[in-house]
Amino acid sequence: LDAVMTVQEHEDAPEETIPWDQWSFARLDDGRVVPDPKHVYMSAGFEPGKVYQVIYSTTGAPVVGLGLLATRDMATFLRYGGAQEDNPCAENIERAYTFGVSQSGRFLRLFLYLGLNRDETGRTAFDGFMPHVGGGKRGEFNQRFAQPSSQASRSTNSLFPFSDVAQTDPETGLTDGLLTRLSDQGSLPKIMYSYTPSEYWAGHGSLVHTDLTGSKDLEPPEEVRIYVYAGAQHALGAFPLIENDPSDNVYSQHPINCLDHRALLRAALVHLDKWVTTGEKPAPSSHPKIADGTAVKPEIVLQTFKNIPSVGFPTPLRRFARLDFGPDPGVPTNIPAAIGKVYPHLVSAVDQDGNETSGVRLPFISVPLASHTGWNVRHANMGGEGQTLSTGGASGGTLRGSTLPFPATKRDRETLGDPRLSIEERYESKDQYQGLVRQAAQELLDQRYLLAEDVEPMVELGGRHYDLMSTRAIATQSSAD
Repeated sequence: LDAVMTVQEHEDAPEETIPWDQWSFARLDDGRVVPDPKHVYMSAGFEPGKVYQVIYSTTGAPVVGLGLLATRDMATFLRYGGAQEDNPCAENIERAYTFGVSQSGRFLRLFLYLGLNRDETGRTAFDGFMPHVGGGKRGEFNQRFAQPSSQASRSTNSLFPFSDVAQTDPETGLTDGLLTRLSDQGSLPKIMYSYTPSEYWAGHGSLVHTDLTGSKDLEPPEEVRIYVYAGAQHALGAFPLIENDPSDNVYSQHPINCLDHRALLRAALVHLDKWVTTGEKPAPSSHPKIADGTAVKPEIVLQTFKNIPSVGFPTPLRRFARLDFGPDPGVPTNIPAAIGKVYPHLVSAVDQDGNETSGVRLPFISVPLASHTGWNVRHANMGGEGQTLSTGGASGGTLRGSTLPFPATKRDRETLGDPRLSIEERYESKDQYQGLVRQAAQELLDQRYLLAEDVEPMVELGGRHYDLMSTRAIATQSSAD
């Protein structure tokens, strides 16, 4: 047999081959090892926290790629098809927008890259795109032996190009851009990319707006906006604070990030519609930049967090490398891919509290009660202690962030040895804090990153944050006493 099983200490570590006599295609059935080509079995067991991969020859490959064309053709049929064609939306659609989160966001990035926004007769499918938290990746949606749900970093998910504007990779000599094909066809649709710090800490977020040497910023096309929601995590935050993901029972070293950025997405959609229908330009892009010092190496951010008690920093840091699958990545012949030079990895700079200084900053970042990050680390109970936490299963491979509450009082802060000012040293009362939240929300409204109807709900949520963070900090200190 030509099948090979490899193991890695973590996703970016070298692969080691596991000898054939230590594993087999089989499963356990009532304690008996039963041959099964759909399962793998290893008598010594699989170690939590390590990454296993099986490479094998299959008996056939499912057809993939049709979903891209089906999406295009469905949109154009509903927009332009007549009643005589049994179109249920005939003459009722003026504009079409498409939104995708994570995997479906990467699907949209591939859709754009392949230049599929016009059908075979030249009709436009979508006027506006909102790929959310797709990072610099695309996806295994149009290749031989594709695994569309794959989250693996050493996958065709992770191939150049990453930025909309064309670049030449100084290592490979390849020249390409995400929107190159679409630009050659004529005018571009309106595109709003939105991200969280999680995609940056995964190693690829900054590649969408920096050059491949990590030395300068790239200016996106006029039809594009890039918004990074500072301090948020890949998935929506969980409130109140928890240390595990109930859907997977996966444990983290820190409470899971509690920020909810849906209000920012709502505003983006409204302004995307105005952009398309009236030409009114939306708020400018807002993301970390090399030019103003807000895009930095993750090791610089480490210097702030290492002083905060009981905080585990991601070890090792995630890296994104060049991959060579052979002459045609659509028909991979190098499996696993040959690994080339690592791409530059930049994240947002943080202030003395550990909160990010760039991007669209929710009031809970600009008027903080805690440090909020786009990364969390794995607990020893689940193996791979200290590695960047991501979960699979029901949550679909989402990256988790952290919320690290400030001490409640000056006494708490001094006892814990926490360099961050306490809540009582920052704010006079809950009412005063909510007033500051309202002011910060109004500023976001004025800048067109927030809608008027979301201001007061954000103020109310700020009060809940205040109650929880203060109580949690006091309880933590009391238990320490």
